Amino acid sequence: MTTPMLITLCLLAGAAILFMSGKVRSDLVAICSLILLVLFGILSPAEALSGFANPVVIMMMGLFVVGGGIFHTGLARMASSRMLRLAGANETRLLITVMLATSAIGAFVSNTGTVAVMLPIVVSLAASAQISPGRLLMPLAFASSLGGTLTLIGTPPNLVISETLTEAGFPGLSFFSFTPIGLVCLIVGTLLTVLLSRLLLPKASDEAGRKRRSRSLDDLAKQYQLAQNLFRVQVRRHSPVMSKPLRELDIPEQYKVNIIEIRRRSSAKNPFFKTLQQEIAGPATVIHEEDILYVYGGFEQVKTFAAANGLELLDHQTAEKSAELQTERFASHQTGIAEVLLTPNSRLINLLVKHTGFRERYQINILGIQRKGEYLLHQLKEERIRFGDALLIQGTWSNIARLAQETYDVVVVGQPLDTAASVPMNHKAPIAAGIMLLMVALMILEVFPAVVSVMIAAVLMVVTGCLRSMEEAYKTINWESIVLIGGMIPMSAAIEKTGAAALLSEQLVSVLGGFDPIVLLAGIYFTTSLLTLFISNTACAVLFAPIALSAAVHIGVSPLPYLFAVSIAASMCFAVPFSTPPNALVMSAGRYTFMDYVKVGLPLQLLLGAAMVALLPVFFPL
Repeated sequence: MTTPMLITLCLLAGAAILFMSGKVRSDLVAICSLILLVLFGILSPAEALSGFANPVVIMMMGLFVVGGGIFHTGLARMASSRMLRLAGANETRLLITVMLATSAIGAFVSNTGTVAVMLPIVVSLAASAQISPGRLLMPLAFASSLGGTLTLIGTPPNLVISETLTEAGFPGLSFFSFTPIGLVCLIVGTLLTVLLSRLLLPKASDEAGRKRRSRSLDDLAKQYQLAQNLFRVQVRRHSPVMSKPLRELDIPEQYKVNIIEIRRRSSAKNPFFKTLQQEIAGPATVIHEEDILYVYGGFEQVKTFAAANGLELLDHQTAEKSAELQTERFASHQTGIAEVLLTPNSRLINLLVKHTGFRERYQINILGIQRKGEYLLHQLKEERIRFGDALLIQGTWSNIARLAQETYDVVVVGQPLDTAASVPMNHKAPIAAGIMLLMVALMILEVFPAVVSVMIAAVLMVVTGCLRSMEEAYKTINWESIVLIGGMIPMSAAIEKTGAAALLSEQLVSVLGGFDPIVLLAGIYFTTSLLTLFISNTACAVLFAPIALSAAVHIGVSPLPYLFAVSIAASMCFAVPFSTPPNALVMSAGRYTFMDYVKVGLPLQLLLGAAMVALLPVFFPL
């Protein structure tokens, strides 16, 4: 063993120990390992920095942006709600549904692209099902690799072994040659993943607990019964409410309802570029034809108001509305709701709601009052505010943020501008879906290299407004994962450059060549499986495929089970987070530690390996 090889293996062992301890950030460990490889002269500076120019790293950044667009447009929420209806709220059914859906996509799209598409959907699904995202995201990453075993294009090692066979004069592999053994691998892998993740993954994190304790927009809407009290009516021609300011109409006194917001279309001359204007209703607000009025009050009162004024009631049944309340009804990127608390010395205490000046000073409406566990929702103008009340307010996010700065009288719960940034732009969801499908189609058809297809999709997410700005796009990127992968790729290069990988593979054949063919098959499988923890699955397959072929020919058996062992083992890498981009992609969102991967991934990798060694000779006789 040469000195460079020994140093490389020692650095690898040291990095592994620090990863497992969890006391040092994983990206810092990766960067320190990279620096030491340069200082010891094992890699040149250019070689050490090559990881950050690697197409995989660039593609990961683009995929984070694409995933951000899917999340911010509400597309993830829509898809997750359909999956939730399909699977129900049972965690095991959800887990199986997520894994099977991911595997189906992974059969045709790279595992990195598959996880990027599914990640925001699964995070949203976990939130809807009120379970920790960490219970689903690691299985998601593993399922993307399992799906790659189903087709020839599912993962690069499949193509490598097909090319190795062809170059040696054997018939090549067809598109579905992998499907029979791939289905078995998928079934066994899914069952083992469900069992291990249920037993070993943390049930909830502190972050998950904090999110459950905080009140989301949906939580506020449910608690204050917005679904039962917020209705839309549209102004029709000749309506008596048209062209008059609201102060002259005296609607609250006559009908016991309040108009809180008006939405109208602009740029009517160009139907392709219509935009929606939102206006918080105030005393001087004038109503126009075709305006949609958001009316707050009881259903019967709203119906009476609409009938008396020639308005079309757009929400007819409260039962249907309450079951399908959408965030866009009461919040958008322009307007929203928030809860405020009174300070002990607040000047609002004992004032009537109509005398608080919320509308006049801040253009903000008070929609409800929570008092000692009860909710006051109607005819609030004559209600006197008391200390201990919580008020539900509605207005533009900028006005709510302005109110948040007035800390003498009230305290706004949460951060209005941060909440505004998280409100999904549902009207952009079809555009995000189209961009996502375009990216998947380009990757399947291989029109461009995968990294180019991803970058096109990422740019389109910004250009079309699915992400509001480049700054927002940068915020979607998890830089810890990027630095981790970029910093560990040079370690893979060092292992190959110093000859450690070649030495291991040569020793394997020389030691096991004289034993039973099954023993050699197991040796090839588990050595490949071990090495793929530290070098890319493609490099691993390139290294081991010719060795497996020559070993099989040397002992006079079919090379097929040995080459399939190389392909499957190179792809089934679960035990460490930096071994594959999907593992790294979900690490931050799932709040996993290095040891979480070891606890779940290592048993899965070993048990699946044992099953494949036993089953490969059944599908491909020796």
